[in-house]
Amino acid sequence: MAGSGRLALGTLPWPGWVRGSGPAVLSRLRDAAVVRPGFLSAAEEETLSRELEPELRRRRYEYDHWDAAIHGFRETEKSRWSEASRAILQRVQAAAFSPGQTLLSSVHVLDLEPRGYIKPHVDSIKFCGATIAGLSLLSPSVMRLVHTQEPGEWLELLLEPGSLYILRGSARYDFSHEILRDEESFFGERRVPRGRRISVICRSLPEGMGSGEPGQPPPAC
Repeated sequence: MAGSGRLALGTLPWPGWVRGSGPAVLSRLRDAAVVRPGFLSAAEEETLSRELEPELRRRRYEYDHWDAAIHGFRETEKSRWSEASRAILQRVQAAAFSPGQTLLSSVHVLDLEPRGYIKPHVDSIKFCGATIAGLSLLSPSVMRLVHTQEPGEWLELLLEPGSLYILRGSARYDFSHEILRDEESFFGERRVPRGRRISVICRSLPEGMGSGEPGQPPPAC
């Protein structure tokens, strides 16, 4: 079953969903790097997983990427959704994007195998705009953000299944982000065991790009 691989950490006494190198970076990114745990119900997560599984199953996991940012992944761009899934994505749009922002018409779906990971990178402004919002399915993971000029400034986000993360502004442009590989997957001193992870990523339109413009490589998020 598509949702049978879900790993949950909700029973553990986590101190929070965001941790950082100090009060300054936590304050700076308070509204720029956001986690909303429990954004999806278990039923909504199952709805998305069931819809995505047949298409993902037809693809093989890959171990290199056009910009060398991802290892152990398969991905697709999806623009046609069931009514139930469209309702979920409309909730994401309302929660993460301002009324004046236009979204890319396709949603990026990224499937990481249990030992897959995403290397530190900053998504190109050619391919997505000022805001990125992703739903995490099946497995918990840790996203790490590191300032591109001051590597001592960092933030970590705990992404449980059913959570929504939002990167905008400074978190989008000034910090690299990555999904930690299984052997490095800790949130503070606590182990976050990685399983298969699917992310469903909505992106605002890059400045100057028409909504129907084809052929844009997706980001790794």
